[in-house]
Amino acid sequence: MNNMKKKPSISQLMEILLISTRLGFTSFGGPVAHLGYFHEEYVRRRKWLNEKDYADLVALCQFLPGPASSQVGIGIGVMRAGVIGGILAFIGFTLPSVLALMIFALALQGMDMESAGWIHGLKLVSVAVVAHAIAGMAGKLAPDLTRKAIVLAALTGTLLWQSSLSQVLVIVISGIAGYLVYKQTNSTERSTLSFPLSRKFGAICLGLFFGLLFALPLLREMVSWNWLAMTDSFYRAGSLVFGGGHVVLPLLEREFVPGGWLSAEQFLAGYGAAQAVPGPLFTFSAYIGAVISGWKGGLIATFAIFLPAFLLILGTLPFWNTLRRNPHVQGALMGVNAAVVGILIAAFYDPIWTSSILEPADFAFAAILFSMLSYWKLPPWVVVLTGAAGGFIFPFLPI
Repeated sequence: MNNMKKKPSISQLMEILLISTRLGFTSFGGPVAHLGYFHEEYVRRRKWLNEKDYADLVALCQFLPGPASSQVGIGIGVMRAGVIGGILAFIGFTLPSVLALMIFALALQGMDMESAGWIHGLKLVSVAVVAHAIAGMAGKLAPDLTRKAIVLAALTGTLLWQSSLSQVLVIVISGIAGYLVYKQTNSTERSTLSFPLSRKFGAICLGLFFGLLFALPLLREMVSWNWLAMTDSFYRAGSLVFGGGHVVLPLLEREFVPGGWLSAEQFLAGYGAAQAVPGPLFTFSAYIGAVISGWKGGLIATFAIFLPAFLLILGTLPFWNTLRRNPHVQGALMGVNAAVVGILIAAFYDPIWTSSILEPADFAFAAILFSMLSYWKLPPWVVVLTGAAGGFIFPFLPI
């Protein structure tokens, strides 16, 4: 816990910002793929945290509403350099897609980006990245038959019952199973994870989260102000959505299209652009905000939709670090971590595999990308560029 007494250095802060910004430019493929990129960068390469710590942090963020991958990134930044580190990790990972979508809102509406070859190549990169992450996590987090059974049950339940509630319920049931089976088991992997946050600070953040959730709708009824109405809509969307960006998109459509904030055609154009850029899908809010009120609207929308995620992760981390050391909680986490592997495998199949592997050539190219990452140990950005270039060139080849 020494890092609680030591202020982060400028070099530490710059390192967090630079690494997260690179991830923000190269992390294509949605929240599950983002967790794969994070695993490769922070666990395998940087060794900022071990497999168990990473899985525990992912498990916590799966419990919370909001963008899980962004919350994991914030948590890692907090672990390295406190609240400032979390803010910089968030800015680096989010800003590239925010800027890109604001530019799309102003200049590229209506462009058919889904049919672009390089976009398909990036989808194949996400296949390789997620497969690589699953291979690494499964060996560590599901080494025995009981946890393999939990992986299989989580995989099956998540695929057969696809809803925003299913993942949460699967994690809860797996946690109960892990508690019952492993409650007397002490983990042999030593935890090195510490968060320089006090419980008082955490309680304040949780109080702000719930206070804004109830106060903003009331203020919206009392004060007729477009900026406040927009802030309320984005804040509620970020507060009440489980399951990541794909779930928040229809909620945002219901909030803004029927009310005349933007047309259905504008919304669909932005949806296509959101699929084309790296980073969290919650940055689709930047597009909507920019359509409504220019760049100022884009920034306010981004702030409002991500603020709940920030308050929740900062509010729960001080309590989480104590709970996870309890032997009974450790048993539950062993079950939850196995369930996370199953959920990742389910997401690997649908939507990642089903939307990416459309013909034999796709599978062959994805296998090459996986080998570059897993066997040749090439940096993720090299794999991303190779995937984009291959996706652009392949349509012109006689295959």
